[in-house]
Amino acid sequence: MLDFSVTLIITVINIVFLTFILRKILFKPVSKFVADRAKRVRDSIDSANADREEARSLLSRYDGKLREAEDEARKIVAAATVKAKAQAERIVADGKAEAVAIVEDARRQIELERQKAFALFTVEATALVMAASSRLVQREFSGDDNRRYVDMLLGELAATANVRKGGG
Repeated sequence: MLDFSVTLIITVINIVFLTFILRKILFKPVSKFVADRAKRVRDSIDSANADREEARSLLSRYDGKLREAEDEARKIVAAATVKAKAQAERIVADGKAEAVAIVEDARRQIELERQKAFALFTVEATALVMAASSRLVQREFSGDDNRRYVDMLLGELAATANVRKGGG
């Protein structure tokens, strides 16, 4: 049957003793190490989750700021476009006004030149009329009667010139 020898009892005592010693010396420190390690892992996971939430919060905040910046950029571009259009319209209006002023100035210059030419023509026509008239009557004009006659002839010439100018 079963033979319980001393070796068996010593082996059982050794196993119990080793179990007790290993439990006190090895198991508690290993258990503590494993527990500490598990706690560090849990703390790392919690920290990573907190960091992830903070990152999401920051991302959300930065996305909002980015949208605000894009909206502000659009507003600035729109304002600059409106300002540029207004400036372009003002430049065009100034150009048109300047062109009108140049045309009006040219018309005044033309009218002055026409008046100068007409005055010169009047002087030359007077001299020609007087020369032609004096040849016709074989004498030289002098006096008020002769001057009225010349003025009347010049008036008729001017009226004829105005009729021609107005008519074509």
